[in-house]
Amino acid sequence: MLMGFATFGGWSLLLPVVPLAVSDAGASDAAAGAVTAVFMAATVLTQLATPRLLHSWGYRPVLAVGCALLGLPALLFLVSVAEPVALAVSVIRGIGFGLVTVAGSALVAELVPADLLGRATGAQGIAISVGQMLALPAGLALYGRGQADLVYLLGAAVPVAAVGAVAALPPIRHAPTGGPGNRLPVSLLLLPCLAMIVVASVYGGVTTLLPIAVTDRAAAAGVALAVVSGAILVGRYGAGVLADRIGIGRVLVPALVCAGAGAALLAVSIASDGATGPLVAGAALFGAGFGGVQNESLVRLFRSAGPTRLGAASAAWNISYDAGTGAGALALGVVAGAAGYTAVFVVSAAAIAVVIPAALVVPATVRSADRVEP
Repeated sequence: MLMGFATFGGWSLLLPVVPLAVSDAGASDAAAGAVTAVFMAATVLTQLATPRLLHSWGYRPVLAVGCALLGLPALLFLVSVAEPVALAVSVIRGIGFGLVTVAGSALVAELVPADLLGRATGAQGIAISVGQMLALPAGLALYGRGQADLVYLLGAAVPVAAVGAVAALPPIRHAPTGGPGNRLPVSLLLLPCLAMIVVASVYGGVTTLLPIAVTDRAAAAGVALAVVSGAILVGRYGAGVLADRIGIGRVLVPALVCAGAGAALLAVSIASDGATGPLVAGAALFGAGFGGVQNESLVRLFRSAGPTRLGAASAAWNISYDAGTGAGALALGVVAGAAGYTAVFVVSAAAIAVVIPAALVVPATVRSADRVEP
């Protein structure tokens, strides 16, 4: 939990700040979105290889290298935030983030019994969301007060500090390799990954474009991002508790509806020149729905995968999350440039609504034969 808090806190400090700094330096909205997109592209490519690295190196080395690569390159932002520099640094940091995300998620499933998996992934979500809830507004607030260098220093130092937590982890057996027999069937991947890709795409647009959309009210944007992170915490842990008690998948549709309603309210706020009520309410609803989708999809994949395919399940979920975040930041940046910021969140709400019928059709619970055995 300490490792998750520090790594995601360090990531969140710079997540909205770097695109905003690139935009302030004169780049277009699409270029600002490309910074997040390139980061996530490097993350996804790394996540594809991480299950095999876990088998070869083990959890501690993979996590330690990931923390270092996520943090140290941020020091280059002290020199320049020009678009080429920002893109290059984002690639290196994305590699580190890819290592940390897959190894960190699979580690939870390695450590806990199957009947506590929902709560355990929810607890990990608490650590991550608290780090994000504190770091997102803190980074924006410091940047808004002319303390950009301090943001970059913290963005480098906080993930590196997580190496101390990595050193204290218990010894874990090497994760099994992902050979052909260990590949997850498409039928198990389709719904959880689709839900994550779509809602994470909206999250990428929210974190990248919302501060720019309400740039004359930076404090309100910071509060909204903090509300998103706090609501993710509640939604993710709540979904985990329900998954352990009533079965997997039953919260997915309500979570999607909640996230879609939140995106629609954000559109109302932007159309009303950043009206505070819809802004905060939309942030809360979207965050709670996103948290619910996160935990439902992750637990579903872990239970379906079985103990020999945890790395593959973690990689599939994280790739969906991060590919969605990056693609959303880029695609919605293009939408913002072509049709304005209100259209960004209208499109976001519509995209989430399209997934709901699929979630209604697919059975709510994972078959017992597919579940992880203690």
